[in-house]
Amino acid sequence: MNPSRVAEVRLAFMLLSRLPAGRIAGEAPGLAASFWAWPVVGVAIGGIAAVANGFGLWIGLPPMMAALLALAAGALATGAMHEDGLADLADGFGGGRDREQKLEIMRDSRIGSYGVVVLILAQAFRAFGIATLAEAGLAAIALIGIAAASRAVLPAALVLMPAARQDGLGRSAAGDDPLPAAIAAGIGFLCLLPLGFGAAVTAAATMALAALVLAGLAMRQIGGQTGDVMGAMQQVAEIAGWVALVALV
Repeated sequence: MNPSRVAEVRLAFMLLSRLPAGRIAGEAPGLAASFWAWPVVGVAIGGIAAVANGFGLWIGLPPMMAALLALAAGALATGAMHEDGLADLADGFGGGRDREQKLEIMRDSRIGSYGVVVLILAQAFRAFGIATLAEAGLAAIALIGIAAASRAVLPAALVLMPAARQDGLGRSAAGDDPLPAAIAAGIGFLCLLPLGFGAAVTAAATMALAALVLAGLAMRQIGGQTGDVMGAMQQVAEIAGWVALVALV
């Protein structure tokens, strides 16, 4: 593989996970250059979750407990950064009076009541989705496909949405070149295809719609995207994917 592509993959893993990615030799690529590799990180995260889920089922755990084991493994692999973003967004959008206060609350490391409730609901939706697909024998490929596709929507949002702050991850990750984002979207869709073409199209469309709704909400609430918005978008897209697949089972 081209050394620059290797560096971009490593940067994507450094940004979106806590998995060891080695060192980047020479000058590090820009964050936007790594966009195409974001669903690749999702494949790794989803694979870890799938192994944990499969192990749970193999030792005799009921599907729901095995699903919770998969979520725990995924959270360890990412440092729960996406869940943190979802909680921060819920607290900021729910508790802030104006744009400035919403952004201030989102930067606060403490979690409030909105964040707690949203996290509980998000985990419940995901766990029930995994358990339902496990009973149909599709949990492993669904975990990998949804993890990849839910990260594949983020680069497009970063290209199309302005940064809400003049600093922070959202600002540094914003990119003008749409090609890496388009490649990411294609890889994300390919990762859903093992579920079947119809299921892949349905899940991809539902996830894209969920991301679009959240993007519109973020534009109205704070005028753009931040790292927390991106984390929340991954979670919302993932939940939408599970809902779509459960509806098809």
